[in-house]
Amino acid sequence: MKKVTIYTDGACSGNPGPGGWGAILMYKDTKKEISGSQKDTTNNIMEITAVIEALKLLKESCDVQIYSDSAYVVNAFEKGWLEKWKKNNWKTSGKDNVKNRELWEELDSLIQKHSVQFIKVKGHSDNEYNNRCDYLATSAIKEIE
Repeated sequence: MKKVTIYTDGACSGNPGPGGWGAILMYKDTKKEISGSQKDTTNNIMEITAVIEALKLLKESCDVQIYSDSAYVVNAFEKGWLEKWKKNNWKTSGKDNVKNRELWEELDSLIQKHSVQFIKVKGHSDNEYNNRCDYLATSAIKEIE
């Protein structure tokens, strides 16, 4: 199984407001950068979107490590939130509807095709790939502002 490393980040100018996302996919010596934006969105939506758009590019089942500075994204998998939401008919522990359900369902569907590990990185520190994703995300916002 191919080993792929993905770094992702999302950003928002205001929350809600114009937002952008960026991702870097790495396989062996190949790196691919992608990014995009939305006019009216939230930071959390952009964080999830970055992961979804990166995974959509994988053509076959892969062993994937996803690095994100978003506790929202990483904890949904590493702390089992996503599984609990699904078991509770997309309700939080406080019985509220899970926000961004459609995105979570899409992401859940995408990860089923792969062996995925989510890894939390510290944002805005010394991780060159996380910093590059932040740059891609914030640059995408500037294109629509």
